[in-house]
Amino acid sequence: MPGATDTHDSRPAEVATKRVLLAAPRGYCAGVDRAVVTVEKALELYGAPVYVRKEIVHNKHVVTTLRKRGAIFVDETDEVPEGATVVFSAHGVAPVVHDEARALNLKTIDATCPLVTKVHREAVRFADDDFDILLIGHEGHEEVVGTAGEAPEHITLVDGPDSVVDVEVRNPDKVVWLSQTTLSVDETMETVRRLREKFPRLQDPPSDDICYATQNRQLAVKQMAAECDLMIVVGSRNSSNSVRLVEVALEHGSRAGHLVDYADEIDDAWLDGVATVGVTSGASVPEVLVRDVLDYLAAHGFDDVLPVVAAQESLLFSLPTELRRDLKAASGSEPDSVRHDPAATGAGTLR
Repeated sequence: MPGATDTHDSRPAEVATKRVLLAAPRGYCAGVDRAVVTVEKALELYGAPVYVRKEIVHNKHVVTTLRKRGAIFVDETDEVPEGATVVFSAHGVAPVVHDEARALNLKTIDATCPLVTKVHREAVRFADDDFDILLIGHEGHEEVVGTAGEAPEHITLVDGPDSVVDVEVRNPDKVVWLSQTTLSVDETMETVRRLREKFPRLQDPPSDDICYATQNRQLAVKQMAAECDLMIVVGSRNSSNSVRLVEVALEHGSRAGHLVDYADEIDDAWLDGVATVGVTSGASVPEVLVRDVLDYLAAHGFDDVLPVVAAQESLLFSLPTELRRDLKAASGSEPDSVRHDPAATGAGTLR
């Protein structure tokens, strides 16, 4: 129309429609930040090498970066030389692992996420009360192995809704469910629904086991998914919460979804015919990797970035007791808590 002003007139129509919906919150949660900073501070304080049992968090970039700084990742405790320093990962370990470490005279730093520790304590409490504990989680996942190790005689693994049919308990009047912290909220609730049909007196955990960060990241994806032609989730394939984000996106309307560790894993063909791309990241992903994905998308015409804010996060966790003690002895002052900072481009921050 003559006289009308349109700031987008100079751009091709197909480019003008391109946009990115950027999830918030995304990336590092407080437990991951705490675990990664634990390894960083241990390397600074004790010097390399510092051993880490299993991956400190499930992210390829984080593990590679810490390995370059002198961390040595091992699968089993007996791979750590006698008397050395070992950090236990954010996913937690069974009591037998602590016993193994004592037998080797290892200096241990327990970086288990406090929310995972909460589930461990619940398992011990219900086992002491002689409950059958139905642990909802993925078989073989490190967090599940650690939790189950707290009370193996009382715990039965329930790996999704379809496995409920095979579950048996000693006393249906004394049964409780707990869960891995990084599961799909919807799938877990469906598993609980089926368990309750089978065991009407099934008790709930004292508080929600699925962690706040997992729920918040899934909520943001649910809010975005129906508008997305493509959802890109930054995260590693062994990261349960990252894999779940792709599943949630597809279940709630995204027409395609892919998990990538790095921007260079994106296939240009994924963008064919796409107008809206959703971007998020798992709870163990540093923000720098998300920024690389946004730069890639901007270079392909997706430079209009709109945030989708599902929640605000401000949770703080203190560093492990053993590390705080040694840091205080070295510096003369108590270290501050670790603060989750969604905008951070490094591994973690101390405030």
